[in-house]
Amino acid sequence: MRNTIRLDKVLSHMGLGTRSEIKKWAKQGRITVNDRVVKDNGLQVQPEEDIIMLDGERVHYREFIYLMLNKPAGVISATEDRHDQTVIDLLDEEERVFEPFPVGRLDKDTVGLLLLTNDGKLSHELLSPRKHVPKTYIANVVGDVGETDIAAFQAGVTLDDGYVTKPAELTILSHDSTGDEVISRIQLTITEGKFHQVKRMFESVGKKVVYLQRISMGALNLDSALEEGHYRELTKEELAGLKQERE
Repeated sequence: MRNTIRLDKVLSHMGLGTRSEIKKWAKQGRITVNDRVVKDNGLQVQPEEDIIMLDGERVHYREFIYLMLNKPAGVISATEDRHDQTVIDLLDEEERVFEPFPVGRLDKDTVGLLLLTNDGKLSHELLSPRKHVPKTYIANVVGDVGETDIAAFQAGVTLDDGYVTKPAELTILSHDSTGDEVISRIQLTITEGKFHQVKRMFESVGKKVVYLQRISMGALNLDSALEEGHYRELTKEELAGLKQERE
């Protein structure tokens, strides 16, 4: 069965113009499909097979966009907000026309890996509790994190609302003393995403997270060369790895 879509929808989806503008351009003969001038903006086309051109330039259609963002602190994981800068505000217009949204969320002061896409199906699969997609964080914690905490996290800790977390893998990376305080640098992998979960897990064992960075989500790892506030499209290999999370 042919997978077709209206010509004006293809062009507007790519951010090339509004429906009314595209209708005018079609009447002016500025649009061709397979080397034929098309004046019907409602023509059904196969965007991934037909050669669509506007003013002599090829329109390369794609339905979905997948972006890796290294989220900085102070930016919220939302598509819009009246008061704070959002992760969408960090994007250029050529990405914003796809209307991407964050897959899950990172707290305002949490940094690191955030996936932005307009693929609702993939987002749902990655966030589904039954999939248990692992998410790994690096954190600085006030307090001497030790073997007791590793065992507690492996068994599941009780949060302030009574919820018992699923087993989590805690690794101690280093300890550093600052005055009377001990700062533990740790790595933590969890398979769920409760509100402020990492911070609340450490609060449950009497410790406080003062820095939190997400470094991976499923098969997707944060690009170490990607500076905070910057983003790039996923590679084919990265996208394929994420889609395997569905299985």
